[in-house]
Amino acid sequence: MKHNFVLVHGAWHGGWCWRRVAQVLQLDHHKAFAVTLTGLGERAHLLSPAISLDTHINDVINLIEAEELHEVTLAVHSYAGMIGTAVADRMGGRLKHLVYVDAVVPQPGESWSSTHDAATQQKRMAGAQASPHFSFAPPDPEVFGLQGADHDWVQRRQTPHPGNTYQAPLDFDVKRVAAVPRTFVSCTAPALATITPSRLRARDPQFWGGAWLPNSRVLELATGHDPMVTEPAALARILLECAE
Repeated sequence: MKHNFVLVHGAWHGGWCWRRVAQVLQLDHHKAFAVTLTGLGERAHLLSPAISLDTHINDVINLIEAEELHEVTLAVHSYAGMIGTAVADRMGGRLKHLVYVDAVVPQPGESWSSTHDAATQQKRMAGAQASPHFSFAPPDPEVFGLQGADHDWVQRRQTPHPGNTYQAPLDFDVKRVAAVPRTFVSCTAPALATITPSRLRARDPQFWGGAWLPNSRVLELATGHDPMVTEPAALARILLECAE
């Protein structure tokens, strides 16, 4: 059986980061669409203070609509956990599985920044305020556990991230999202500190008032925060298993 995959990158990245995973899926004749969110990657020329969290949510919803996709396995990385949660809330009937790849898992009403410490929040917002397009610069990919050619590849391609996505709250119905089967892929070597709260939530029987754990699971990959770069074959296997 052939499956539909939609792959959504995190902050500072673009659809390019999924290249190795998409190639594995496409070689097996599955459909794999790697979205590039507005203002990032090859769409960096659109960077603007007008870009909001809803802009990025609509990037993904509109791709699913335009390609007339159903039974979608939606993989969301890092920041894009906000987006995947929103898509599951708004069009969960089109999803077969939602895969949080070392991604943010919010509570209703939280923003991407809500689980970050005060120093991280202040640094990012100060960077945005000092930039011409209200964006904050990418970190050294070393923090994602990347080395050598992979480090250089990601460093060359990262672009500033739209700042108005950072503190935007997301309201959603936990029961609607929880109705979609979910897998959390926890990347542990090294574990990125800003994702630690979400890693804990993914195993917490009280999270979402007890709605999270049923219909969900946690898998671990012994790699850094960009497994689509460092372990594309292993991540592709997980996505294929989720699609079955």
